[in-house]
Amino acid sequence: MHDEPGEIKSMPMKGVVCCYLGLAYGLYLLKHNVDLQERLVKRLKDMKQFQGAYYEVIVANSLIRAGFELTLEDETDEASKHCEFAAVSKKTGKKYWVEAKMRGVAGMLGKTEVDGTSNSDPTCMLSSHLSAALKKPADDERLIFIDVNTDPQTDKAMPPWMNMANRRLDARERDLKPGESAYVFITNLSFHRALQSEKIGCAIIPYGLGISDFNKPGAYRISEIYRRKQRHIDAYDIAEALGKYPQLPTTFDGGLPSSLNGKSYERIIIGETYAFKGKNDEDIVATVTTVNVDEKERVALIGTSTGHIFKHPMSDDEFNDYRSHPEAFWGNIQPPQKQVSSRYELFEWLLDSFKNTPKAQLLEAMKDAPDFSTLQQMDQADLAIEHAERLCWSEMIKFPGQ
Repeated sequence: MHDEPGEIKSMPMKGVVCCYLGLAYGLYLLKHNVDLQERLVKRLKDMKQFQGAYYEVIVANSLIRAGFELTLEDETDEASKHCEFAAVSKKTGKKYWVEAKMRGVAGMLGKTEVDGTSNSDPTCMLSSHLSAALKKPADDERLIFIDVNTDPQTDKAMPPWMNMANRRLDARERDLKPGESAYVFITNLSFHRALQSEKIGCAIIPYGLGISDFNKPGAYRISEIYRRKQRHIDAYDIAEALGKYPQLPTTFDGGLPSSLNGKSYERIIIGETYAFKGKNDEDIVATVTTVNVDEKERVALIGTSTGHIFKHPMSDDEFNDYRSHPEAFWGNIQPPQKQVSSRYELFEWLLDSFKNTPKAQLLEAMKDAPDFSTLQQMDQADLAIEHAERLCWSEMIKFPGQ
């Protein structure tokens, strides 16, 4: 079968494509959002400096996608030590100093026996990298990224090195100097170790070094877990962005993926008014207020200003466009739908759904609810407390066609 001119083809993404396109998109993001320094390009072209520059681009890529503005440092200034760059969160306004290190392994990414290790322990350089990063002066909070550069994840089981990394971090935390702290992200983004593989995973450990209320195991009230997450929301956003690397855009002009095929359809937009067909085939003119999608049935449930709910079967192009941009597809930014799988997620969903509802209206809706204090044979601690384990991300990368 011959390819038709202009026909779009797709294929599974292998490790080599992750490396190549991930780096290319990172350089694009730097050029588009900050500055693509000539010195960085020269370092990427120098085999001895490639690894450090490559990982810095990965970190910058993730921070930009997580909603940070970056300020690059003048690394030609050898008079003083400084971090790679500074990052300011658009969400919280907080400024952070960023340091990125990757374990050098002999025979990989240009490293030799001179500047790379042959030690099989992926965490063997973690403590020294962390100490070196903490020695650099920082006027604001720190973000430290350390990649263990080991074999990639091939299933969803927790990699053995994660427990060792946590133990090393716990030990380093006990020896911190007064006032020393950092958000530490231990990563394994080793696509370069599986260049011809289609199944490659990433692993991330976020750790609050000297930060007692970030990602520490224990038992807390659900409301306290929520408050802690909001206090450290920047770190949560960073971990999520790292876990999605390499996230590549389908288009660069903001267009929907189906536009690449030259196809179009009438897109439903929240806030716009349309003529819908009623049960008796009559026209009902109404403004769209909400849209929810039954992904299993590929049907959009459209809520309107008249109180009617209309079912809208989605075409393949429409559904695929929605899956690419679920939070913005209907014309306004809204949290993407997800399956609620724990009491905390239910709490977070309820809080987000009713945060703008007046107190009087909430009390009226709850007036017939049973009094918690009168419930018998119910473990109040079980209702009020969520057992929080240390968070980590260890996921298979999902590629088209898999």
